[in-house]
Amino acid sequence: MRTWLWGPAFVAAIAYVDPGNVAANLTAGARYGYLLVWVLVGANVMALLVQYLSAKTGLVTGSSLPELLGRRLRRGPRLAYWAQAELVAAATDLAEVLGGAIALNILFGLPLVWGGLIVGVVSMLVLAIQTRRGQRPFEFVVMGLLLIITVGFMAGLFVSDVSWPAAASGLVPRFAGTESVLLAAGMLGATVMPHAIYVHSALARDRHGHQPHELPRLLRATRWDVLASMIVAGAVNIAMLLLAAASLQGVGGTDSIEGAHAAISGTLGSVIGTLFAVGLLASGLASTSVGCFAGATIMAGLLHVRVPMLARRALTLIPALVILATGVNPTWALVMSQVVLSLGIPFALAPLVRLSSDRALMGDFTNPRGLQVVAWVVVGLVVALNVALIGLTLTGGG
Repeated sequence: MRTWLWGPAFVAAIAYVDPGNVAANLTAGARYGYLLVWVLVGANVMALLVQYLSAKTGLVTGSSLPELLGRRLRRGPRLAYWAQAELVAAATDLAEVLGGAIALNILFGLPLVWGGLIVGVVSMLVLAIQTRRGQRPFEFVVMGLLLIITVGFMAGLFVSDVSWPAAASGLVPRFAGTESVLLAAGMLGATVMPHAIYVHSALARDRHGHQPHELPRLLRATRWDVLASMIVAGAVNIAMLLLAAASLQGVGGTDSIEGAHAAISGTLGSVIGTLFAVGLLASGLASTSVGCFAGATIMAGLLHVRVPMLARRALTLIPALVILATGVNPTWALVMSQVVLSLGIPFALAPLVRLSSDRALMGDFTNPRGLQVVAWVVVGLVVALNVALIGLTLTGGG
């Protein structure tokens, strides 16, 4: 398995356990119980496929997905594509800073604006490691934060009275009205994240370089890297929903992360509540750092412009601080940011499948016919869910 080659997928996997996941999964579990377990299971299977395709594309071509698109699009379409990709990156960053600010408020009572500012400053320090020390030390820091996230978010599951038969029934695909579709889209957007698709190709390429003679070995290691990281991320996501379904359903005030934390502390004890808050803080710090790195990758590939990472971090922090200062419900903002992410998924997925299936580009490593069919089915399912989301929301059906 060559575990010393692992790392890029675990950095990308941070996107799958960010504060947006917390908001979407806790809301889904508290409101609908085990109904939407199937969404998380399906989304994580999709994530396993798309993250491998992204890493493979970067390794085989020696270019990131945004770079490949930047070379193929004319100026007008390229600018439009960059605009939607940047909107997705901004929604990502918003969720991550908000989540970290909420965690600091829970742990230390800090005002949300100050918490958001602290999260931004600490993320600058994490990004400085990548800038000055290279990718491998950056991977170790992010993987350490992932361990904290895993412990923090899964601890409560072991003391919750989960109904496993009901959880199993949640594997049957179904909805319960418009709001459940909205939440499902948010959960999908929080799990299969566009910026993770863009950045994984760059992470794999930068870590291993372009080594055509080593591709079989690197791709085998990458498959294990992606599988292990997605198992961790999937387990954390499902654990959050099961925790909410078992302990928060019917409990008042759980429509916000702060309320959910209070309910978790009241139901499962202050230790579990503190671990949850620490996991949320680690999630915000790690994911906002990776999100900023992804935004820089998108800009460099599509616009051929490289903005210093710390300058970009300072600039992208502003929208989150404005929202925190204006008093918008941060949990609602988190959930809606995930819906924006969900709408951006097809724009990342479709080019990825098209390029990784292009024999002229990928040579002997092009996607086999069966894998192409499965990948396009995934794209179709994502598009269908988003069409349903838009239609039901506009018509008020459900």
